[in-house]
Amino acid sequence: MSTLENLAFDNTFRQLPQALYSPVQPTGFEHPFLVSFNEAAAPLIDLDPAEALRPEFASYFGGQKLLPGSQSLAMKYTGHQFGVYNPDLGDGRGLLLGEVVNARSERWDLHLKGAGQTPYSRFGDGRAVLRSSIREYLGSEALHHLGIASTRALCIVGSDEPVQREKIERGAMILRLADSHIRFGHFEWLYHSKQHGLLKQLADYVVARHFPEYLGADKPYELFFAEVVRRTARLMAQWQLVGFAHGVMNTDNFSITGSTFDYGPYGFLDAYEPGFICNHTDQQGRYAWNRQPTVGLWNLNALAHGLTPLIGHDALVGILQGYEATLLETYAEGFHRKLGLRETRAEDQALTMGLLDLLMKNQVDYTRFFRALSHQPLAQEASPLRDDFLDRDGFDSWYGRYRERLLAENSEDGARQTLMLAANPKYILRNYLAQIAIDKAEAGDYSEVDRLLRLLRRPFAEQPDMESYAALPPDWGKHLEISCSS
Repeated sequence: MSTLENLAFDNTFRQLPQALYSPVQPTGFEHPFLVSFNEAAAPLIDLDPAEALRPEFASYFGGQKLLPGSQSLAMKYTGHQFGVYNPDLGDGRGLLLGEVVNARSERWDLHLKGAGQTPYSRFGDGRAVLRSSIREYLGSEALHHLGIASTRALCIVGSDEPVQREKIERGAMILRLADSHIRFGHFEWLYHSKQHGLLKQLADYVVARHFPEYLGADKPYELFFAEVVRRTARLMAQWQLVGFAHGVMNTDNFSITGSTFDYGPYGFLDAYEPGFICNHTDQQGRYAWNRQPTVGLWNLNALAHGLTPLIGHDALVGILQGYEATLLETYAEGFHRKLGLRETRAEDQALTMGLLDLLMKNQVDYTRFFRALSHQPLAQEASPLRDDFLDRDGFDSWYGRYRERLLAENSEDGARQTLMLAANPKYILRNYLAQIAIDKAEAGDYSEVDRLLRLLRRPFAEQPDMESYAALPPDWGKHLEISCSS
């Protein structure tokens, strides 16, 4: 295990042309302190968890001291924000400290978010606040433990520094771990600024670091792009399956490796509402929950445009045409697990869509319904779940078809329950739960942050002592407004 002073840094991005970044030192907090430490993420960089007990820990991750071997920098990129290209983007409040290689030869970027102003801050202060830091910290861990590709988070460091947002808040920093911080927007910037030679250098770097299996291939860029398309399609389907809404699906917030990236005003569905908008600044609903698969393809089209100096038009179009098949296949497979189906039959799509229509019309809680259905015995001809529906006859009709479908494949309760309980979480990070943790933390009590962190590590387990966290949200927690402001 490593100490803070002997992490194995190998900063390959720093070896690329400096046009891609600006060297920047963190602007540290005057009095940093540890808010929360995620011991489950420490093994990713071979860090001894005991290091979090040292006073130096908050100094390193509160920007006061530089980790030996790190070489902090702010990346330059651009991107489409709400469908409009913005050439004036980059790391405005986060710094890539460097890349740590663990004993398994895995590379992890260490990214300090909220570390002060950079050349790309525009008019911003370069800070993050405690509220948004807690949301990213918990959200990224929640998705990871749901089995969805995501960045991770090692810790939150707090301060007494005031930060002006809609109101005065307390500044904080989060240490993000990611396999890559390269975004779709990196390629868009190099294309639109006509730096095509540098674009090729970046593509070669991405292939070598993230897709080494394509080195030496006849058409490595086509293979690399096809894999990005597949990963993005799978990610969109997985978000839909668990009812997750990202909220700010700008191309500068999309990872080239297909991980969930840059958590802002995200949210999970409570009642099944396909048009759910989790970001109150998204007035047109561009990033509504049911539009996410379409936006994923839109973003891939923007990336494809940026790759035209390397890949021919026909090849790009052909690769993009594979998106829908991967998306639908992943979604169908996921719904088979959610419903406990082993076989694929022609009527399955109608069965799925019929259920979703009922959930929508009756405003039934998405997560709780599927978890309860996981426990439904086949011998029971009428399900008590009917009481969750105003249209009980409609549910009875659907349940009858579902039960017949299970009987047709000789479904067995034990095996089906095992399959469904592994696909239908009991615990998700509902907005109101995060808000309770934030309110307590802003009052100086960080215990609820740690409690939620422990809960979300086992979202599919029963956890009897945490039963209240699986309850329906209170009325005040059903329509919380979450903004991009951090």
